[in-house]
Amino acid sequence: MGVLMLIVGVFVMVLCMCTAVLRWNEMRYRKKGLPPGTMGWPVFGETTEFLKQGPNFMKNQRASRYGSFFKSHILGCPTVVSMDPELNRYILMNEAKGLVPGYPQSMLDILGKCNIAAVHGSTHKQMRGALLALISPTMIRQQLLPKIDEFMRAFLSNWDNQVINIQDRTKEMAFLSSLKQIASAESSSVAQQFMPEFFKLVLGTLSLPIDLPGTNYRRGFQARQNILKILGQLIEKRRDSEESHKDMLGYLMRNDDNNRHKLSDDEIIDQIITILYSGYETVSTTSMMAVKYLHDHPTVLEELRKEHMGIRERKRADEPIEWNDLKSMRFTRAVIFETSRLATIVNGVLRKTTQEMELNGYVIPKGWRIYVYTREINYDPFLYPDPLAFNPWRWMDKGLESQNYFLIFGGGTRQCPGKELGIAEISTFLHYFVTRYRWEEVGGEKLMKFPRVEAPNGLHIRVSSY
Repeated sequence: MGVLMLIVGVFVMVLCMCTAVLRWNEMRYRKKGLPPGTMGWPVFGETTEFLKQGPNFMKNQRASRYGSFFKSHILGCPTVVSMDPELNRYILMNEAKGLVPGYPQSMLDILGKCNIAAVHGSTHKQMRGALLALISPTMIRQQLLPKIDEFMRAFLSNWDNQVINIQDRTKEMAFLSSLKQIASAESSSVAQQFMPEFFKLVLGTLSLPIDLPGTNYRRGFQARQNILKILGQLIEKRRDSEESHKDMLGYLMRNDDNNRHKLSDDEIIDQIITILYSGYETVSTTSMMAVKYLHDHPTVLEELRKEHMGIRERKRADEPIEWNDLKSMRFTRAVIFETSRLATIVNGVLRKTTQEMELNGYVIPKGWRIYVYTREINYDPFLYPDPLAFNPWRWMDKGLESQNYFLIFGGGTRQCPGKELGIAEISTFLHYFVTRYRWEEVGGEKLMKFPRVEAPNGLHIRVSSY
């Protein structure tokens, strides 16, 4: 009996301490004028609930209690969540008014402080200029599309009569395709060493910035250090060589007067990591989900295959995809947009206040993050009738792509600069996949939609020749 009383006493004491800690943490953020909401535990905040519950955390537990604008503490930062479409557009369009990129500390540490997503003002303008020069329509047409076509043609060979994990394959595809565009000559020799480090880096970007052994943050940060060595050695070897390279790294390293956006080695490395990271997430996941949705919607697959077989009929068997072929893939573009919308590949973006400001009638302190949550816009029945249906035909009207709430690729001055390059990669992948193969799912694996779209146990398909 005495032991039982002791256990009950300890339990009550722990409960009281936890309640007191939670109440103390709430009092710290009870400044007059702040939005409603809860802050959770010190340091950890409500990060666990945010990552585990995702949309339910936003929509059911928070929005139903506090409306579309509320405070929380996620990924190590006091954060205001905005789910209001009009306000979200204002936030994204007004970087000059003190609403700058506010990515979590884990992402800044792992992607590097010189990456384009972290800088603003004149530095952002210079970095964006350097990036846009690498992936302009002219560069895609003349330099990048031939590399993408050569890579996809080889990558998608010999899949016949195999059961493959399309999630793993699209991850490899997105990484290796980008690496070939960045460093054509060396991509094969560094890929085996680079790829596992890169996958660890990606996992670490969405984690609590707690530097302890075994955490995703520690593994991600260590992976960054290893990648810095790989890229540093690559840059050194290129400097020692007199050979010229017509790839992204070659362009970034140019010292001639035609290069208006000269960068330091640190900036070049962070730029490369950013290109790999941003392209990897969107291209791999969109490609995987397109394969999933096409399997589930045979009429869409039939229309897509018709478009691509028409292109192939005009070409010799070994003739590559060219710029005019890419521009003619109107239904393919619609499939990519509809996949991005329905799967919600990107749930939102983060901004940070550089000064205390008023938003939506509330005071937002300096240094707070604002999570512009765009997921619900993708399911708005006024913008997208029958929003849960996979209907690429809705995008055949060009007006939908240009409407104010089209935030699939970001918004304002931060719209994804690699949008057209990503579309080119996914389109070329789909071209060779649907013209060479048919497939069926095996296993019926579960899909997660937050914080990343992924199949925890993989997404397996049985592939046969078409």
